[in-house]
Formats: sequence, C-alpha cells, structure tokens
Amino acid sequence: MFRELGQMLMLLGNTLAGAPQVFRRRRAVAEQLYEIGNASLFMACLLSFFIGGVLALQGGAVLVHRGLGAQVGGLVGLSMCKELAPVMMAILIAGRIGSAMAAELGSMHVYQEVDALRTLNIQPIPYLVLPRIFAIAIALPALVIFSILVGWLGGAFVASFNHDIAVPATTFFAGLREMVRTRDILHGLLKSVVFAVAIGTVCCHHGLQTRGGPRGVGRSVTKGVTNSIVLILLLDYILTRILLPFDA
Repeated sequence: MFRELGQMLMLLGNTLAGAPQVFRRRRAVAEQLYEIGNASLFMACLLSFFIGGVLALQGGAVLVHRGLGAQVGGLVGLSMCKELAPVMMAILIAGRIGSAMAAELGSMHVYQEVDALRTLNIQPIPYLVLPRIFAIAIALPALVIFSILVGWLGGAFVASFNHDIAVPATTFFAGLREMVRTRDILHGLLKSVVFAVAIGTVCCHHGLQTRGGPRGVGRSVTKGVTNSIVLILLLDYILTRILLPFDA
C-alpha cells in the first residue's frame, strides 16, 4: 500500500513538474474536456435533480412538521454545496471517466505503445497523464456548479408540489439565500479540485502499472475506480475537518 502511495505521489509530482508543457498539449486537453465535461453533463444534471428532490422530500417533511418549513431551502442548499454535489460528481466521474483513463492507458501499456513513446524520446507522463489530470481538474468543478444549481431546482420543485411539504419556491429560495454563503460554494469547488486530481492520479497510475494482457486491464480498471472512491471519501473527511473552522 505504501509503495503504491509513493508511486502515485511521484506520478503527481512529475505531472506537476511538466505543467508548463500543458499549452503544447492544448488539443489533447480540449478532447479530454469534451469527454469529461460535455459528455457527462446530462447524467450529472439528472442525478443532481433527483438528489435535490430526495433531500427536500426527506428533510422537508420533518422541518415542516416542526414548524421550520422556511428552512427547507437552506437545508438543500447547504447539503448540495458542501457535500453532495462535489462527492457525488466525483464518484460519477471516477466510475465513468476514471475507468476509461485506466483502461486506455492500461491497453497502451500492454500493447507496448508507452514503450514506443519512450523509444521516440517522448515522455509518457507529460504526453499522456498531464492532459488528463489538467482536464479533469477543470471539468469536475464546472460539473459541480451545474450540479448545485440543478439540485436546488430539484429541491424547489419537490418542495413546491409535494402536499406534505407545500413550501412555495419563493420561500424555498429565500431560505436558501439566508443560509448559503459564497464561501460554502467555494468549499465545494475546492473539494472538487482535490477530488479531480486524486481521481486522475490514481486511475492513470493503475493504467500505467497494468500487467498481464486484457485480464490485467480489467484488474487495473477495477482497482482504479475502487481506490478512487475510497480516496474521495477519505479526502472528503479530511477537507471537511480542515475547512470546519472557517464556518464558525
């Protein structure tokens, strides 16, 4: 475990050291941005709408029963900003994009395409890893912003049309404006950037460490996705603990 952790940190360090070359790889970054961001947008919005709706459905009835119906918007707003939007989008991207990264790099390593790049004096990390990590670090926060907005709309829709809650949209968004601050949104975006770098590093590492043909590619994909999800939840706790004093 410690050996793999060290290898991942070395991969991240080498990637950051090659950051000045990202402009030369802008076409590859743009391709990755399209695949990560645009192709995942509909799924992210659909998931976020129902997450916001479920939050309003479960929490709204309890708050209304206790005479706190005006706070439903604040509950949905804070939950989406600080926790659910960054974590759920990161898990979605880990499953959809992280698996693709691990499979693509794993196939290239198995069929010796990575060795061919070294033979041509092309370093694999700036050429293959840098565009992917840079693109996912841009695309995931953008998806989180969409997720937050759509989640708010889903919560307002359920709160307005569910008879057990019956909180008008104006009251919902008034409570949301009262509770949610700019720093709450920034906390979620900061988490999403850290999650994105972790997903890209872990999945690219397992892809480049693939051994054993097609079965090895499958193992790399599985390890990349599962380790990314575990790391997302671990980092979520650590970042929440670090950022907690700023909410006081």
